[in-house]
Amino acid sequence: MGLSSGGYPFRKTKSEMDGVEQTNESWRILIVEDDERLADLTREYLEGNGLTVAVESHGGHAVDRIRNEQPDLVVLDLMLPGEDGLSICRRVRPYFSGPIIMLTARTDDLDQVLGLEMGADDYIGKPVQPRVLLARIRALLRRVGETAGSSAEAEGEDEPVRLQFNDLVVDRSMREAWLNDKSIDLTSAEFDLLWLLASSAGRVLSREEIFTALRGIEYDGQDRSIDVRVSRIRPKIGDDPVHPRRIKTVRSKGYLFVKEA
Repeated sequence: MGLSSGGYPFRKTKSEMDGVEQTNESWRILIVEDDERLADLTREYLEGNGLTVAVESHGGHAVDRIRNEQPDLVVLDLMLPGEDGLSICRRVRPYFSGPIIMLTARTDDLDQVLGLEMGADDYIGKPVQPRVLLARIRALLRRVGETAGSSAEAEGEDEPVRLQFNDLVVDRSMREAWLNDKSIDLTSAEFDLLWLLASSAGRVLSREEIFTALRGIEYDGQDRSIDVRVSRIRPKIGDDPVHPRRIKTVRSKGYLFVKEA
């Protein structure tokens, strides 16, 4: 996995635990990693912070485990015996809508782009500090939970839970979208981006705004995940990838979702 083993606090003092925000203990994480020692260290750290963790060491078994167990989130290494992480991510996406964090080589931009194109929600360069991994896991799971919670609250308020733009419908309560009454196959991260853009229709959103809203961290000016996801969403919602009418790129500014495309 390439995690930094030096960053693992094997024993926490009470003051250290008090300083760690507790998570929802029902969150179930599946780590797909063939290095048993690092996988066990990672599991120990995450379980020490309130998560329920299982480990799969063989890529060839990962698809069935993800489909059958339906964990809340998958941490997926790129290089695995039996089947690589990109192939696993691509194969499970039709059956698994939860977040997937792909672990990639820090300097390999191609790995990051391919991971996003296969349906990963986030990626972390190796070696990874366990606190960074924990923070990314929490951010992704909270984003899904907060979307569902805010949708329930909005049902009795003025804030819409369903948006319609001619033949395109986006429903936040169901976390689904339809084009011409046919369901659109979106990953969790793609839906979040589509809803963010659609709910801000008519207003240009900068990459900084989008990145902060979806990832919970500041934009470093280099990350290409937003651009990759927009390019994946466009054909799914019937937009022209070459000359988009619905999600427009505003040069040097960001993206604009057009109300009447």
